[in-house]
Amino acid sequence: MLLFFILGLFVHFVFFGSIFDIYFTSPLVHGMTPQFTPLPPPAKRLVLFVADGLRADTLYELDENGNSRAPFIRNIIMHEGSWGLSHTRVPTESRPGHVALIAGFYEDVSAVAKGWKENPVEFDSLINESKYTWSWGSPDILTMFAKGAYGDHVFTYTYDADSEDFGAHDVTKLDTWVFDKVKEFFHAARNNQSLFSKLNEEKIVFFLHLLGIDTNGHAHRPSSREYKDNIKLVDAGIKEMVSILEHFYGNDGKTAFIFTSDHGMTDWGSHGAGHPSETLTPFVTWGAGIKYPQKVSAQKFDDAFLKEWRLESWKRQDIHQADIAPLMASLIGVPFPLNSVGILPVDYLNNTDLFKAESMFTNAIQILEQFKVKMTQKKEVTLPFLFIPFKLLPESKQLNIVRKARSYIKQRKYDEAVSLCKELIHLALKGLSYYHTYDRFFLAINVVLGFLGWTSYASLLIIKSHFNLTRGVNKEVKKPSHLLSCSCIAIGVFVAFFLLLQGCPWTYYIYCLLPVPIWYAVLREFQVIQDFVTLLLTVPPSYFVGYLLVFILGIEILVLSFFYRHMLTAGLLAFAGWPFITQLWTRAKSISLSWIFFSLLLAVFPLMPVVGRKPDIFLVMGAGLLVLLLSLCVLTSLIKRKDSFINEELLLHLFQMLSIVLSMCVTYSTHSSLRKKQGLPLLNQIISWLILAFSLVLPLLSPTSLFERLFSILLSLMSTYILLSTGYEALFPLVLSCLMFVWIQAEQETLQQRGISCKQKVTSVRFTCSTDITQFRQLYLDDVRRAFFLVFFLVTAFFGTGNIASVNSFDLASVYCFLTVFSPFMMGALMMWKVSFLIFLLY
Repeated sequence: MLLFFILGLFVHFVFFGSIFDIYFTSPLVHGMTPQFTPLPPPAKRLVLFVADGLRADTLYELDENGNSRAPFIRNIIMHEGSWGLSHTRVPTESRPGHVALIAGFYEDVSAVAKGWKENPVEFDSLINESKYTWSWGSPDILTMFAKGAYGDHVFTYTYDADSEDFGAHDVTKLDTWVFDKVKEFFHAARNNQSLFSKLNEEKIVFFLHLLGIDTNGHAHRPSSREYKDNIKLVDAGIKEMVSILEHFYGNDGKTAFIFTSDHGMTDWGSHGAGHPSETLTPFVTWGAGIKYPQKVSAQKFDDAFLKEWRLESWKRQDIHQADIAPLMASLIGVPFPLNSVGILPVDYLNNTDLFKAESMFTNAIQILEQFKVKMTQKKEVTLPFLFIPFKLLPESKQLNIVRKARSYIKQRKYDEAVSLCKELIHLALKGLSYYHTYDRFFLAINVVLGFLGWTSYASLLIIKSHFNLTRGVNKEVKKPSHLLSCSCIAIGVFVAFFLLLQGCPWTYYIYCLLPVPIWYAVLREFQVIQDFVTLLLTVPPSYFVGYLLVFILGIEILVLSFFYRHMLTAGLLAFAGWPFITQLWTRAKSISLSWIFFSLLLAVFPLMPVVGRKPDIFLVMGAGLLVLLLSLCVLTSLIKRKDSFINEELLLHLFQMLSIVLSMCVTYSTHSSLRKKQGLPLLNQIISWLILAFSLVLPLLSPTSLFERLFSILLSLMSTYILLSTGYEALFPLVLSCLMFVWIQAEQETLQQRGISCKQKVTSVRFTCSTDITQFRQLYLDDVRRAFFLVFFLVTAFFGTGNIASVNSFDLASVYCFLTVFSPFMMGALMMWKVSFLIFLLY
């Protein structure tokens, strides 16, 4: 049994790891030739302002008095530059957002888990291609671009990481620090000849990363006064920076400015998923090479933003976030980032038609180069007779489009050339996606085969151990034939040789070879399969079809619950009626009523908003009081039931109750302190970490009887859960636990009703390492229902208070009792512990 458990862990670890190889591999390729526009650029320098976490609607809309929160930016839109929306992609996090902005490609999702400060893969960027770059802002963002750059032409100025404190009195200091340092920098440059000389070079970049808005959004929500005031501060700061730069360069008209954001933010102060509030970011650009505002009489968009923002008369031009990188490269005349998949938005350019056509042609060649390298790489590791090229863009069509585009440029048919280049870019991007996912179907088939094989093997072991298949007839156990063994070995050798010829990564060997021994083990149990099929044929067809339909309906509800949380409510309402279709209602009314009550109560939670959207500290306090009340009732019951209540047990119980009280006090105190902008008190932080540590140890000291051990686990983990709660979710584990306790009692009753001998009462069952083989019994169809109940409760634990599959459902406020300084991995670990706690309750 232990061997089977270890093997199961390994198999599931492989299945989990395959997700990253199949769906989340790096899109980057290397070996391309740099491409740049062969004409003089309009700008000598570029200034990039990135307001981290800024929503487009909050910037563009007017306040309740009809005034703009960003008067300088709005004046740019109306009198000096061009504007639109920048559409980002999931995950809407700072790292992938900045990579898309500056490097022009969409980083694979798994890169978020590899850190904000390290580069999982080598990539080219605008900063790398510039002559010099000076950047100011967060160490989490600036260092990743400095690390990837060659030479010593990138200069970064960052504040201390501890400054990124969500509980600080005034987080706008993160932005004022940037503005102050830039002012000091240009003031010092006048007295530093070497620096002054560098600043007057061409192809230079100034990058100002402004984190205050994002931090205020997390701490106070985007609808807060702090968030909106921070926008005003950033707007005033940008106005001052523009004035300083123009004065420094003598208003030479050779500076291009871009203002945008890496991602937006939900109403409840989070980001990471694909809600429009997260994916729609502002984009405003002005200066050298940028078109002036264009007044229009009507614009066609699927949204009503123009009317809401009162910008109907000024032409709006939306772009994708990755399109910003080629635009910046074109403005200052540096090579397009090698891995960029952005399409140059030529409508933003204020230049000759020749420049636009040449820039678009350069963009097309740069993306086509990636396509060619990707195709060559895939062709080299695929057997010739198995290689299937991308049919929409064969080599002959590539040459034809390139020649035709170049011919159009020579003939001064610039619009036709631009249109043809866009067609080539779209085809090349489709081809890149095709080759990037070339092995996806092959790997998915192998993983599915392995998963089905493992499921079949586990099912056969259960059937073999817990079903009386022989019906009293002795059958000779047949040994597996040598033909089966030889066939599996031959298949394994063939697969390994096939992978070797193609030069596949070592992980491919695991995914492709693992199904072979698993299916060998399944086929060895052919006799069990045959006997089980024979047993199923004895079941009346109507009975079998009825169970099958109920099973399919249950699975469908489970699947739908991943997309619609209210389906969990439907399932729990159905569960509430379970006692009425069994004898449980007539034989154990108190248990039945308890089951119905807690099922209906639990069914309410999936109908409520995702946790974090409406924080309520009083609900957290109420949950703590209910836990204390329940503890007192249980303690009183134990004292009455036991003849001699051991002092150690009483002390442990009281200590756990004290932990609940401390958690309530710390949570309320921390909430009050942060609301007053006084930060996280050190004493609260220490107590929180101590409670977390003790909650893992105290249950091990409790009595081994089932009820007392489970209740001890509930008390210990609830003390931590209260610290990690912000609203109604603090009540969820309490209701779920009560339902689980009732379920144990209900299942004990159903077993007795079936005439199954239960040698132990629930109150006398103990946690033990030894296994009594006499307790094993034959399985019945009712055990399928029990398994479904368990799986359904697991899904409910995960999704009952929010969709944990969505990054934006995590509320950073949940961890403020433990830390407020930005630490992505520690915060992520605490929030995953909060979710895992509910799984511990079920097991």
